[in-house]
Amino acid sequence: MRYAQRGGYTPAEQQRRERLRLEAAGRFARGDTIKVIARDLRVTEGSVRRWHKAWQDGGAEALRSKGPVSREKLSPQQWAGLELELRKGPLAHGFANDQRWTLGRIKTLIGRLFHIGYTPEGVWRLMRRHGWSCQVPVRQALERDEDAVAVWKAEVWPEIKEWRATWAPGSASRTTLRTRQARG
Repeated sequence: MRYAQRGGYTPAEQQRRERLRLEAAGRFARGDTIKVIARDLRVTEGSVRRWHKAWQDGGAEALRSKGPVSREKLSPQQWAGLELELRKGPLAHGFANDQRWTLGRIKTLIGRLFHIGYTPEGVWRLMRRHGWSCQVPVRQALERDEDAVAVWKAEVWPEIKEWRATWAPGSASRTTLRTRQARG
C-alpha cells in the first residue's frame, strides 16, 4: 500500500497536495531553489525534485492531480449507512461470540448490506481513509451502569484511596545522595 498510515489520500488531502505542487510550479518559474521550496512548503527535497522534473516536461498542468488512485466502491450515502451499522456493534449483525469488528466481519457486512465485494486489505484502506483505527476497545460488560460507576468514583474511591503524605521526605534526601570517593 502506498500510503500505509492512512490508506490513501482523502479528496481534501488530494486538493491540498495539488495546491502545494502548483505553488511549487510558480516558484520554479521565479527561479527559487529546490531546497528553499522544500523548506517553505514543508515537504521533502525528493518530492520537489520530482515536481520540478514534471514541471519541466509538461508545465504546471503536469502537476495537477490525476484523481484518486482507486475509486471508492461505496457512495457517500452507503458509507454513512455502513458507519451507522458499525456503531450498532457486531452483536446486532449476528456475530455473537466476540464483540469486536474484524476486517473479515466488516467485509461480510458490506457484502450483506450493499452486495459489494471488498478484500480484507481493501476494507482496511476504506476504514483508515474514513478515520477508523485498529484499536481494540476496552471490554465492558453489557450490564454496566454508568451512573453507578460515576457515584462510586465520586464518593467511594476518594475514601479508600490512600493519599501520599506530602510532609514526608522524598527519596532524594542528603543521605541517599552521598557517594563513595573514587579509589586511586
